[in-house]
Amino acid sequence: MSEEILINVTPPETRVAVVDNGVLQELIIEREQQKGLVGNIYKGSVCRVLPGMQAAFVDIGLERAAFLHLSDFSNKELEKKGSENIEHYLRENQSLVVQVTKDPLGTKGARLTTEISIPSRFQVYMPYATNSGVSQRIESEKERRRLRACVEQFQEKNQSGGFIARTAAECVEEAVLFSDMTFLLKLWATISEKIANAETKTLIHQDLALSSRILRDLFTDNIKRIRIDSRETFQKLIQFSDIFVPEIAPVIEHYTGDSPLFDIYNIEDEITRALDRKVKLKSGGHLVFDQTEAMTTVDVNTGGYVGGRNLEETIFKTNLEAAQTISRQLRLRNLGGIIIIDFIDMKSEEHKKQVLNALQRNLDKDPAKNKITEVSVLGLVEMTRKRTRESLEHILCETCCTCGGRGMVKTAESMCLEIFREIIREVRQYNVHDILVLASNEVVEMLLDEEAGMLAELELFLGISIKFRTELEYNQEQYDVVLL
Repeated sequence: MSEEILINVTPPETRVAVVDNGVLQELIIEREQQKGLVGNIYKGSVCRVLPGMQAAFVDIGLERAAFLHLSDFSNKELEKKGSENIEHYLRENQSLVVQVTKDPLGTKGARLTTEISIPSRFQVYMPYATNSGVSQRIESEKERRRLRACVEQFQEKNQSGGFIARTAAECVEEAVLFSDMTFLLKLWATISEKIANAETKTLIHQDLALSSRILRDLFTDNIKRIRIDSRETFQKLIQFSDIFVPEIAPVIEHYTGDSPLFDIYNIEDEITRALDRKVKLKSGGHLVFDQTEAMTTVDVNTGGYVGGRNLEETIFKTNLEAAQTISRQLRLRNLGGIIIIDFIDMKSEEHKKQVLNALQRNLDKDPAKNKITEVSVLGLVEMTRKRTRESLEHILCETCCTCGGRGMVKTAESMCLEIFREIIREVRQYNVHDILVLASNEVVEMLLDEEAGMLAELELFLGISIKFRTELEYNQEQYDVVLL
């Protein structure tokens, strides 16, 4: 497996594409006016405590108050008071140090925690924690024991907080790990000083810029090249890597070609396709993605694929291909929360098992935490995927002003009948003799053509004259009935 990271930088936004063997796997977009907040530390003020929800709203200086649940309190605080009532921890106007774990999504404010964590290349430092750990992605038990012993040895000397060894810490020398942990302690000392002197509703510590976070969080031995099309950003990343991750420097390149960096890998086309509901499969089948506020549904269809020997084999092969494509699309579109997958019904239990295994195997490549269930009695697979930022659709798109997000509009025929009903209502209420109808071109054309007979009967029945005028700015569902 050969992966590349492409970083496209312009003044208003930074875009990062993770490409595996020429295929786009993940896209991260950060705009200057909508920077991500995850990892930022604030000194907030409690503005409302909700005992019924065991939660509180905290003002951290953003447009909307952020949300803090009792389960997001640090273990140290929970163990100290041992209460399950949030009123024992918080009161209104109380100042509180919190960290953002989820960006504001839709109409929801940011999600907070009091369990502060500060990541570096090899470790995550939790100043309020009482225990330490090792990333679950490190499978070697021998290596896990070594890392745990290394962390415990450092803690015995410093006696401060807890550390989690990240996946990148695997096989790293102890001296490097000790240096990394020492850096985190110094950083926390600086942050603590700011907390002591800061006023409420202010930002205490901001996470790294997107391009630097990519080097810290996404770089693995599989990454063969990191290409940046901005000289300024390239120089910043070289300086950052020299200080924090020197082993990355040799693979960082400044792209100076004439063609846009993303065009070389057809990234722009992939982004356009990632916004479509329908995703074609190589076999001829297709997937349909529907994203709602509550959940995302994925429907698998055979489409034009007729297969070979029998129907069951056709369904099985389509579902196998769908499992691979779905895992990639979830990561590319950054879909999170509850996801329901409607695979094509399979009779064979062995086929069901293999499709689930294929889905899990491909999801294991996704950095985001996920969990899948067995095939339900209705033939559905339920899964969850952790989401900390807006989906690709929500970043790049907005709700349609015509349909209001429904994805459809009333037909011209429906609007004609609605206008007829409104005319009858107005005439009976105000006893008028002349009416002007303002509507879209499609509706007016139907009223004067296909509905002309009904229109003549209505004029005769009501004893009125009805005139029409096309309004080019009206959408198909807009109209006005004007009394003359």
